[in-house]
Parts: sequence; C-alpha cells; structure tokens
Amino acid sequence: MADQADFERDAMQYTRQLYSAAMRMTRNPSDAEDLVQETYLKAYRAYHTFQEGTNLKAWLYRILTNTFINKYRRESRRPSEVDLGSVEDLYLYRRIGSEESAEAARTTEDRVLEGLVESDIKKAVEDLPENFRLPVLLADLEGFSYKEIAEILDIPIGTVMSRLHRGRKAMQKSLWEYAVKRGLVPEGAERP
Repeated sequence: MADQADFERDAMQYTRQLYSAAMRMTRNPSDAEDLVQETYLKAYRAYHTFQEGTNLKAWLYRILTNTFINKYRRESRRPSEVDLGSVEDLYLYRRIGSEESAEAARTTEDRVLEGLVESDIKKAVEDLPENFRLPVLLADLEGFSYKEIAEILDIPIGTVMSRLHRGRKAMQKSLWEYAVKRGLVPEGAERP
C-alpha cells in the first residue's frame, strides 16, 4: 500500500501528461483542467489502495479515463447550461492564464503534430468514435501497452487490439482522403 504523504512526490510528475490527455478527451481547456483536478482528488483519496511497484501512471490514467467516461455519460443525458453572469469573469480568467497554461500544456506529441498538417490529423483523431479514439490516444500518443490500455479502460486485451485496429483504419482512410485532395498521393497508387 502507498502512503498518502508520498502522493505529491509520486503523482504530481504526471500533471502535464494527464492534462494533455484530458485536452484530447474533452477538447476544451477548462474541462480538461476540471478533469485533471477531479482525477487528482480521486487519486489522492484512493492512494492508500495503490499497490507500490505497479504502474502509477497507468493507475492515474485509468482514474482520468473513468472520470471522463462517467462525466461524459452523465452530461450526455443533460441539456447544456450557461451561467451568463460568470461569462465576463471566465473571459478574463482565460485571457490571463491562457498564454502561460497553453505553453505549459504543450507536449512533445503536440509539437510533432504541429510540424505536420495539424488540423487534418487532429480532425482525423477527433472524428473517431469515442470507443476507438481513447485506445488510439492511449496507445499512439501516450505510449501505453495493450495490457495497460486494457487495465485503464477495463476491457479485454482483444477488445483493445480490435478497437486500435479499427480506429487506426478509420484514421488511415480519413488521412488518405486528405492526401488525395492535396495531391500527395502518386497517380495510380492503390488505396490501403
């Protein structure tokens, strides 16, 4: 069992990675911040159950993913609400922190993707159905193994492999169409 006194030392090193993953899940900076904060709160409360010697990063990602999925399900059943009284405060808050937090949240993957045609690649990932997008993000951007993804998403390894295959195929199709439109595919090339 892990000691909660060590939580900050052990878990806080993953903040940027968790925020980056949360951004890809929520596609919204404030929702991503809320998701990471809720993840750390849940992780701190349950840290005594964490088994030392196991993968802390995967454990945190599982909490993050489960929190996102549960929140997504809950919110998909509710109509959108906007508190107009706080819009001005929110605008000022975002304006003050946006430059600093945006640069801090950038990861190596983000910088690599910027070197490519970012919007088309991000769109291909974002257009994936949720059950394919999460495994693709966890495998291809976060570097988790099939086993770790299965544990994070609480699904069998075979399901992880199937979803990864189908998600990657869907991305390949989308990016192939992009390449054809841009003239990047040699004439007569067969579609993969």
